[in-house]
Amino acid sequence: MSAEDLARRFESWLQQAKTMKEEEKLFRYKGVLYPVTMCPLENHQALEAMTARVDDVLLVAYPKCGFNWMFGVLNKIITEATGKKIETRIPPLLEFFGADVLQALDKSPLLRIFGTHLHPDNIPPSFFTKRVKILVIFRNPKDTLVSFYHFCKNFPIQPFPSSWESFYANFMSGEVPWGSYFEHALAWEKRMDDPNVMLVTYEELKQDLGEGVRQISSFLDFKLTEDQVQQVSEGVTFAAMKETVLVPRAMKGIIFRQGEVGDWRNHFTAEQSQQMDRVFNKHLAGTRLGRRLKYDVYCQ
Repeated sequence: MSAEDLARRFESWLQQAKTMKEEEKLFRYKGVLYPVTMCPLENHQALEAMTARVDDVLLVAYPKCGFNWMFGVLNKIITEATGKKIETRIPPLLEFFGADVLQALDKSPLLRIFGTHLHPDNIPPSFFTKRVKILVIFRNPKDTLVSFYHFCKNFPIQPFPSSWESFYANFMSGEVPWGSYFEHALAWEKRMDDPNVMLVTYEELKQDLGEGVRQISSFLDFKLTEDQVQQVSEGVTFAAMKETVLVPRAMKGIIFRQGEVGDWRNHFTAEQSQQMDRVFNKHLAGTRLGRRLKYDVYCQ
């Protein structure tokens, strides 16, 4: 899917959404809410039969955990390491693909990088059976919630949050597009022993992007020189990505808002923060992913 194709689809989604009531913009598939316009039922059905390739790369993120930024990092690493042309330079999600797009991709001889917000249980099984390299990025839940709120507030394809309080409640109960943050996190926690799965956190990359580039390159079996690591790192800062990523112009300010760690403090009440602390402690405290998120550092 080219940038022009995505721009046309984006405009089509917007026009379709304008004719819909707020309560019509989401539907459930296998118990999870999805935007009707972007991820219709037929897309999910087509994905069930998708065949991955052993040299594919799959990027996975819960919404607003740094997917678009990480897609840029992957693109830069692979281009720098191989010089190969990649199937797309825009951040594609599997659930945006209908049967026609999947058929075209199946015939393409180019290197393919895919992305998704899907729960791992809903990712096409061939990505696991073919031992595809899967890179998973997570972000601390408080900043994720805030970023997701602003995204839905400014992106009319999804229901407009009636208030911060209502969106907070829906997020905490998992009644938001793509489901529960904590269910996604727990599912990936169980897969962290898989050598073909690598998990990184948004906060780790913000703290030391160069080290993140080294680790991801090694995971993908690429050897970059220190000069190449620096070139990649300089080209994929949040500010650089906001200027260069190939998405429709109207989407840039929505996708790339601030990119800061700790913005949750400008939104959460003390009671909401304490509730999130209790939920995190119940589900993720003491887990490997929980420790990687450094909740006590970024969410206290």
